[in-house]
Amino acid sequence: MSRYKNNRLLLIVGILLLVGCQDPKFSSDPFTATKVTQAALPTEMVQARVARQKVVRNALSLSQDKVILFGDTHVHSTYSLDAFQWSLPIMHGAEGAFPPADACDYARFVSQLDFYFLTDHAEGYTPRIWQDQVDSIRQCARMTDSENPDVIPFIGFEWTQAGFTADTHYGHHNVLYKDFEDGKIPTRPIAAAGPATTTMRGDQGKISKLIYLIDPINMNYYSALNDFNVELQATPNCLPDLSSKQQQAECFDTAATTEQLYKKLDEWQLDTMVIPHGTTWGFYTPPESSWKHMLTAKNFDAEKSGLIEVYSGHGASEKYVNWQYRNIDEQGNVTCPEESADYLPPCWQAGQIIKKRCQEKGGTDCDRRAEVARLAYAKDASVRAWWLVPGTDENDWLDAGQARSLLTPAFNYRPKKSVQYGYALRNFDDEDNPLRYTWGMIGSTDTHSARAGHGFKQTNRHGSSDTYGLASSVLKLILAKDKGDENASQIAELPDISEQLAKVGYSIMEIERLQSFFTTGGLAAVHAESRSRDGVWDAMKRKEVYATTGHRMLLWFDLINAQQDDKKVKMPMGSRVYMNISPTFEVKAVGSFKQLPGCPAVVFEKLPKARAEKLSLGECYYPSDERYPLDRIEIVRITPQNYADEAIDKLIENQWKVFDCKQQTTCEISFTDTDFTQDKRDVLYYAKVFEQPIPTINGANLRTQFDENNKAISINVCHGDYRTDEDDNCSAMVSQRAWSSPIFVDYQQ
Repeated sequence: MSRYKNNRLLLIVGILLLVGCQDPKFSSDPFTATKVTQAALPTEMVQARVARQKVVRNALSLSQDKVILFGDTHVHSTYSLDAFQWSLPIMHGAEGAFPPADACDYARFVSQLDFYFLTDHAEGYTPRIWQDQVDSIRQCARMTDSENPDVIPFIGFEWTQAGFTADTHYGHHNVLYKDFEDGKIPTRPIAAAGPATTTMRGDQGKISKLIYLIDPINMNYYSALNDFNVELQATPNCLPDLSSKQQQAECFDTAATTEQLYKKLDEWQLDTMVIPHGTTWGFYTPPESSWKHMLTAKNFDAEKSGLIEVYSGHGASEKYVNWQYRNIDEQGNVTCPEESADYLPPCWQAGQIIKKRCQEKGGTDCDRRAEVARLAYAKDASVRAWWLVPGTDENDWLDAGQARSLLTPAFNYRPKKSVQYGYALRNFDDEDNPLRYTWGMIGSTDTHSARAGHGFKQTNRHGSSDTYGLASSVLKLILAKDKGDENASQIAELPDISEQLAKVGYSIMEIERLQSFFTTGGLAAVHAESRSRDGVWDAMKRKEVYATTGHRMLLWFDLINAQQDDKKVKMPMGSRVYMNISPTFEVKAVGSFKQLPGCPAVVFEKLPKARAEKLSLGECYYPSDERYPLDRIEIVRITPQNYADEAIDKLIENQWKVFDCKQQTTCEISFTDTDFTQDKRDVLYYAKVFEQPIPTINGANLRTQFDENNKAISINVCHGDYRTDEDDNCSAMVSQRAWSSPIFVDYQQ
């Protein structure tokens, strides 16, 4: 019998004896709609944001026609079912529910953003929940001065697709809308069809009644989740032969591929943006997933999908790295690559685990068993492959599968889904009009606690990141999924992946090491022509945007010698131009404001005290008059493919140019690409700005230790559960960063 089942009844009885009074944060119905606070930031505080920028622009001799606005395009409330599960009383550091209205109050008063988009998972929507989301946005908009809004709220949803294999994986996309009035938004969102959604809408989406015995005092909170699951199951599927507009209002709509998603969005005939995110995040993305199979006329809509999320609280997805998860020869034979200086393949580590166990038992065929394990792991090529080695914990895997050389990367990094790999690709099916990705880059939080824009301070790891885990060793013993015998020296027989998903749910994906990769969230910065809904939306549509890791750096990146009507003109980030002379660029960057501790007094004056304390955890955006020094500016140069299957490695120049900012708070540089006219190729350029390093939550991820031969020997996981103290931020010194959108310079004879 597994250790997870031993003495279970005894443990339950022990827990029941410890039951005390209910914490107020779990006492109310978590699915009851809340109201936005009837208040707004003082006008002078909002105007001060613009005034501070005006001082900077004057000092840098910049024109006054645009203002930089900071926002969050990726905000979940606990109406997203994964977010709700993380809020349960049995979770370490749980704070209760954060409904949609909290996003507005947090964005206005705590993070003091200029705009945000509410984007809960469409797979967990019912008609009632969608209406509550829309109502919260409308309430938020009514609370602010239309001429000088403290925050501009937008509505959207997340299409959360995950395929079992690389060819069936399209990934997660946020679908955003400019307006929120009836007739300008769809009647319902569109969920991702597939096994994950089917499982979530079935009984697997419910919480075990065992929890009622373990924690009877909070039974109402758990029951609310199960009641909602019943409501979700009761929502009928939309009819397959009708368009989205023809469907009855209260139905559950789905799309299995991006082709189907774009088709259904077109049926609504609304102004829409579709932004892929978390693209390299290997928690759900199968190994070897690539942008290539999506870059087709059917699966890509350049008009809708003009932006990409390069950074969030789930890590960075920018860089391409050329290491292999597995080797496949021309005949399709699979082998496992050995460990290198910058990458430990998971299949290789699977063999090492089996070999070590075999040797400890005195086995005589340990090398053979290791090879069997490596081959089985390499052949699986799905996110559940780690289950092949029974009974492992997070320490057994060391840093296998991680991008050692990158700064705060996404977990289990998938390099061919990186932004850089996408930029370098072309599809030549139509040789006269080859397809390519020309995204602008933004950041976001991907928060699951409605805390829009929570990356302003490196504090409160559980509150300002998506860290989660069980609250005690007793709960882990009872509720953790049984992964088999931790002493097994042979690989396990795994069932069909759909069957395994139905059995273990999201535990099919690796959760323990994942917790070390949750950081505070990023931001989207837009160069807007006005501080308005139109200003934000139009800047995003023309890609005059940039991403940050959460700090509000100011960044301008311009091509200064574009030709127009025989005159030189300046073109901003996000532009696409045609030239036959060497392009010259300039970058101007300013460090973000250092933060004062605590919150401005106005936060507790405008919000009820209990609400202010819960949302802020005692820390708000509170800028001082001092800015962070800048360390350097790096320029990335990428030349898209000129023919099918042209090798990607040589097309990406990560540190094409590097400029030392000498720890000044303002940095101005310029450069020219003198090779452009000689190479006669299309090129894109973007700028990365690095602030002076500061202690950063999960900045070193697994905190891997290496021996003298650069072999990983141990990791120090920052657990989301009881094993790491709630007050431990697991900090390491890391530079906060900003990424400009590229300027795309196409060579024209």
